[in-house]
Amino acid sequence: MSPKTKAKFLGIGSFILGFGFMGSMDGIIFHQLLQWHSVVMETTRPGQIVSDGIFHFGVTVALVAGGILLWLAGRPTEVSKGISKLIANFLIGAGVFNLVEGIVNHHIVQIHRVKPGDPNAIMYDLAFLGLGLLLVITGKLIRGKASVSTISKEA
Repeated sequence: MSPKTKAKFLGIGSFILGFGFMGSMDGIIFHQLLQWHSVVMETTRPGQIVSDGIFHFGVTVALVAGGILLWLAGRPTEVSKGISKLIANFLIGAGVFNLVEGIVNHHIVQIHRVKPGDPNAIMYDLAFLGLGLLLVITGKLIRGKASVSTISKEA
C-alpha cells in the first residue's frame, strides 16, 4: 500500500473512530448512566429502548469501520506525522458527532434535548455544542501544527 493510501486510511479511519467513540460516550453517559434522554423521547419506554438500540448499533458500526480502516492503514508511525494526524482526526470526528447530533436532534428535528425538562435545558444543549466545537478546533490546531512542522522540515 502506498504511503498516500496509508495516510488516507489513517485520516478517515481515525475520524470515523472518533465519531463512533463520541456516539458511544453519549449513549453510555446520557442514555444509560444518567438516563437524561433517549434518542426518541416522545414514545413509549420500549420505543425509547429500541431507538437507543438502533443508535448504539450505528455507533458500533462506526467504531468497527474506523478500527478496520486504521488496521488497514498500518502503524501510524509509518505515515509522516501519523500520530498527530490520528489524534487530530479522532478529535475532529468526536467533535463533528456532537455538532451534528446536537444541531440535528436537539434543534432541527427536536427529538430530544441533552437534559429535557430541566429549567436550564438550553444551557446543556449549548455546552454539548461547545464541547463539539472545542474538539473540532483542537483537532484542527493539532492537524495544522503537524502540517506546519512537516513543511518546515521539508524546507
